[in-house]
Amino acid sequence: MRNELLLVLSVLVIFSLTVLSAKLFGERGLVAWTCIATLLANIEVLLLVRAFGMEQTLGNVIFASTFLATDILSELYGKKAAARAVYIGVFASAAFLIISQSWLLYTVSENDWAGGSIAAIFSNQPRLVGASLAVYAVSQRLDVWLYHKWWSFTERRFGDSRRGLWLRNNGSTLVSQLVNATLFNAAAFAGAEGYSSGMLVQIIIATYVIYVVTSLADTPFIYLARKICKPDASAL
Repeated sequence: MRNELLLVLSVLVIFSLTVLSAKLFGERGLVAWTCIATLLANIEVLLLVRAFGMEQTLGNVIFASTFLATDILSELYGKKAAARAVYIGVFASAAFLIISQSWLLYTVSENDWAGGSIAAIFSNQPRLVGASLAVYAVSQRLDVWLYHKWWSFTERRFGDSRRGLWLRNNGSTLVSQLVNATLFNAAAFAGAEGYSSGMLVQIIIATYVIYVVTSLADTPFIYLARKICKPDASAL
């Protein structure tokens, strides 16, 4: 039960931090959180754990928070702000890939104690981050586009931009997360040593199940952000 408890707690803590970044720093805080979460997810995804009866990589919850961040940006600051956060997240991941790979070019001192661990972790990064860059850009832009399509629908249906928030939040994220889970895991792990086709399918399914749960779980947090953060009037 330890892993299960940690995952539940991570949802509460990570989503709370996402909303807190919006409350304290507004649009810039959400952009900063998008970069932080994207970089951490690229490292955390290397860990494979078993929880809720499924083999799964870590990084799913913190990566899901980037979708919460862009949804809050869409809700409070508009489509351009959300799209801008996606581009900055892609740039941050690309910079991380370039810099982290440069560390592996050095010949470490005989007194070094971290080089072997750094090499073990970051030697896998080109494929993972490369997959993440492409899939992140596609799935996040899809999420932003769908969010505003659902927004137009809910505004026509309910006549009030504040109503239908749950529909545009979940309607956009559930679809974009399916695209993300399938494309990223296929690109990152297909043919990789230690990952059979059966395990890959299991990881994709587990990843999407987690994304469904986190997408539903982030709904109260976007309502909280809408309540405690001051929106940009042009986004409404």
